[in-house]
Amino acid sequence: MPPAPPPPDGQSGRAAPAGTAARVLELVASGAVSSRADLVRELGLAASTVSARVQELVDQGLLTEDGEGTSRGGRRPRLLRIPDEGAVALAADLGSHHMRLGAVSLTGNAFDTEEHALDLTEGPAATLGVLTTRLAELAARQRSAGRTVRGVGVGFPGPVDTAGGQVVAPSRMPGWHLYPLRDRLAEQLGLPVLVDNDANVMALGEHRATHPGLHHLVLVKAGRGIGSGVISHGRLYRGAGGAAGDISHVRVEAAAERPCSCGNIGCLETVASGAALVAALRERGLPVGGAADVLRLVQDGDPQATTLVRQAGRHIGTVLSVVVNFFNPQAVVLGGALAEAEPLVAAVRGMLYERCLPVTTSELVITASATGADAGLLGAGHAALRELAAVPPPAGPAGSAAHSPTPDLPSPAPSTPGRETAP
Repeated sequence: MPPAPPPPDGQSGRAAPAGTAARVLELVASGAVSSRADLVRELGLAASTVSARVQELVDQGLLTEDGEGTSRGGRRPRLLRIPDEGAVALAADLGSHHMRLGAVSLTGNAFDTEEHALDLTEGPAATLGVLTTRLAELAARQRSAGRTVRGVGVGFPGPVDTAGGQVVAPSRMPGWHLYPLRDRLAEQLGLPVLVDNDANVMALGEHRATHPGLHHLVLVKAGRGIGSGVISHGRLYRGAGGAAGDISHVRVEAAAERPCSCGNIGCLETVASGAALVAALRERGLPVGGAADVLRLVQDGDPQATTLVRQAGRHIGTVLSVVVNFFNPQAVVLGGALAEAEPLVAAVRGMLYERCLPVTTSELVITASATGADAGLLGAGHAALRELAAVPPPAGPAGSAAHSPTPDLPSPAPSTPGRETAP
């Protein structure tokens, strides 16, 4: 047989992928590498290719190179680091009746956070102005502090076509079906925008901030509704049609014939969501307005609220036991307002240990979210920064970079409509 042709780039058999710049940032930010030589070894690319990517990021202010590391027989390498100040992404974690905003740095910190009322059920025309005004104010504060705003990441509490940046058929939210949220925000802010499902960005935020060493993780958001995000092999997994992780509409025996907002009956959401608990407590004469009130009652030791929350945890755990046996994750993380209720977390943990195979739970981490309310911000900001890493910053409020590039947060198949969660 004739000899194999020489590898491209003179060293490696792998061509530089489109997301190399984003991967470089991720490796430096995580502390996995500290020099160009480290990157060559980690990425398996030619030194010239790595140097070109690093220089691009240095020129854009996304990396700095100073100081000297330990020599391994040659010149002492210059050390790479993420600037403490510099590039940020704006992040918005939207709920059906509120929004949480903040700036996220390349080092993975969320700051300048704020919360405001926002009623998505009024439709996009009534709410987009409030959202863009708040984001524009946040952007102005970052620029006045000398930071470059690279883009915007948004977590939306409903199904999202991430490739098209559109909301897809969210129940309880009239007027949002096929609304081009990404493009509308980009046009008004003059910035590239990324839009994804809120549970997805929460999973990304929790994974990067708290469990970066784990490769397989499931995050369940238990708030007004229920949703989940899946991390597989260290990366967000959306599935063939974008619906990976949709446990909200799994049928459970306890729900019997209860009608669900999805049009089906007997879904998990009808007995285990914050909305279901609020309705049940109101039927018992307790004055509750939302998941926060349910949590307050549990913390005050109210027996009815505690019993209902514990039952909700059992229902969620029953569905999750199938997920854990099938997917065999290293961690199950509970987020959202109801995850602050210890009876719910304990009930989920108990059901998983009771119903799952010992091999799947012997080393399984089952815990409440460590990042709390910032999980969605961290994930949305991280996703935006990573996807926009190699995109030159816009010139200003009327910059030409109006749309997000092809996503660099991969799923094994192109992303199409996702699934719904609620805050």
